[in-house]
Amino acid sequence: MNEIELLEIINNNLSCNSYLGDDCAFLDDLNIFITHDTLVEGVHFSMYTTSAYLLGRKSVAVNLSDIAAALSCPKYLTISLSLPSNTKNSFVEEFYRGVNDICNEYNVKVVGGDITGSDKVVISVCVIGNKNSKFLSSRKYAKKGDYVLTTGFHGSSSAGLYALSNFLYSDKSLLNAHLNPVPRLKESALIINSLDSNIAVMDSSDGLIDALYKIAISSKHSIEIDINKVPVSEELVHFSKTNNLDYKEFVMWGGEDFELIACVPESLYLKLDKNLFTCIGKVLNKDLSPCVYVRDNNVKEKINNDIFMSKTFNHFK
Repeated sequence: MNEIELLEIINNNLSCNSYLGDDCAFLDDLNIFITHDTLVEGVHFSMYTTSAYLLGRKSVAVNLSDIAAALSCPKYLTISLSLPSNTKNSFVEEFYRGVNDICNEYNVKVVGGDITGSDKVVISVCVIGNKNSKFLSSRKYAKKGDYVLTTGFHGSSSAGLYALSNFLYSDKSLLNAHLNPVPRLKESALIINSLDSNIAVMDSSDGLIDALYKIAISSKHSIEIDINKVPVSEELVHFSKTNNLDYKEFVMWGGEDFELIACVPESLYLKLDKNLFTCIGKVLNKDLSPCVYVRDNNVKEKINNDIFMSKTFNHFK
């Protein structure tokens, strides 16, 4: 069993599935965007490596990242919190202090939710956002010749998680990338202000290659990137070298960087700040079997479905 199979089952058993497919749904009759994510203790986080405050911030940030990728502006959110019976009041206080701080930073209001008992901490957040452009973002909108852009660094979060999980020393920036991610709402707003057509945008919550491959499949266009053009931090390279690891594995397959991956026409790319957006490749021809090509100097690797399924995270493995 895997997530893709479950999504197919869900699609096949709903009389209306036209709103499904992207991480954030646009409800045209209400003119709003809505997204929903869940974090489960032992799967998405460990209370041994994070604090209640940072967990509150991250629970909101991961949803704001989806709103950013939808080119929306977040307005309201609800939180469902499931807690073990021995949870201390101080945990809830610190959790909601983190929620409150990040909500204040992005002018978002908490408007409700639910509290239940559980054998572990489970956090489920729903965010609603405005539509601020007549154009839309969806995985299916990538077109031949589009520039593939990214924000920020890749691989830092997964390296931070690796360090925490294996009790290794790492630079604080890698730990912060994992424990306290920044949703790219500023960069999303810059794209919105320059839009002249529908475009494909995702965040890299499940990894760089994951986002690229899903865009390729949905748009039915293959994509080629140059791995050496993907922005990485000096701290990631140093950490990988020190621990005899390949930093490019973190870059390609590590998740939770929450950077934007956008496929945009040249006219839009030329308008954007090159200090905030890096071009790492291009969208290729329409393809009956779309894939992602990763160029590394003179070597070009083809990422097809078999490689994708074997390398990406599976909740049910």
